[in-house]
Amino acid sequence: MIIAGEVSGDLHGAHLITEILKMNPSINIYGIGGDKMKAAGMNAAYHINKMAFLGFTEVVKHIPFIKKVQYHLLSIIKEKNIKEIVLIDYPGFNLNFAKKLKKLGIKIIYYISPQIWAWGAGRIKKIKRLVSKMIVVFPFEKEFYKNAGVDAEFVGHPLIEQIENYKLLSRDELYNLFKLDSGKDILLILPGSRKHEVENLLPETLKAAKKICGEFNLQTVIAGSENIDDVEFDKFRDSFDFKVIAGRTYDLMNIARFGIIKSGTSTLEAGLFKLPMVVVYKTSALTYLIGKSLIKLDNIGMVNIISGKKVVPEVIQSAVNAENIFNECKKILTDKELYNSIKEKLSSIKYILGSAGASQKAASIIIAEMNAA
Repeated sequence: MIIAGEVSGDLHGAHLITEILKMNPSINIYGIGGDKMKAAGMNAAYHINKMAFLGFTEVVKHIPFIKKVQYHLLSIIKEKNIKEIVLIDYPGFNLNFAKKLKKLGIKIIYYISPQIWAWGAGRIKKIKRLVSKMIVVFPFEKEFYKNAGVDAEFVGHPLIEQIENYKLLSRDELYNLFKLDSGKDILLILPGSRKHEVENLLPETLKAAKKICGEFNLQTVIAGSENIDDVEFDKFRDSFDFKVIAGRTYDLMNIARFGIIKSGTSTLEAGLFKLPMVVVYKTSALTYLIGKSLIKLDNIGMVNIISGKKVVPEVIQSAVNAENIFNECKKILTDKELYNSIKEKLSSIKYILGSAGASQKAASIIIAEMNAA
């Protein structure tokens, strides 16, 4: 069984499934994933679009549904006699579920570690108790787990291979395909893959985008997500003309001049394309207060965390308004030296994350763990 709960997890899970089935086509895979994991060969008990809740208050509201999902997954595990489970990130659900799995004697393999190095060491004891093997994607995580007595292997980050294997459209191809204005560069907005993220971030982000486009002769494109219906964007069209393009995020990141990007994996992807950006993040007040009391890092954007310094600006929580977002974007767009400096600093991220082949290495480790059972 494999469990992913987010769009990024679905992408990584799909590549992992592909590699596992290359090595052993007879393996049957069940669990939670999205369209990509299903297409790769997984029997999905639930789609990730049913699991798109985030934060403490959001999770509390969904507790009855979470219990139902866990009960259903446990029934599949017993019925199919499943002996191993791979958990992909998504710690709120996965670490809670792992406690129930441990009681059944299931071998738990974790691929793409929860960011407990950001949240303090509170969860490390739980992971040590529950997880048989931790497969990590950032080089510093192996040492972190090793020092805590957790069996961990570093495989590199799967984004490297995903981007390297992606066939990018040229600027002309992208512009012609989506009827973009050839006389204007792209201001790219990624407001998140969950409905409440879009609701929290998009209104102020689009107000800022309108000013930016007017001042810098840009056009706004929103990178759509399979979890978000276009109707969520339509309500803003009366005041501002923008495009929503789904399924072409890498092409857009490669060609865009600038990005306004919700904190998360997308900032890392944009960083790998050396796209100057402003990172934005906003959640419920209670979730933010609890998170702020726990988090141990100075930055929230993955590009800044990985770089060990603030390479791109972050606009967070109560600061998320059109004026602040516009001002941060303007600082970079009016300063060619700063703009190029950010691009240069972002170029180091690829070297930090290691070489391609993470999915294949992770699949080999998982099959070895299965054979050792």
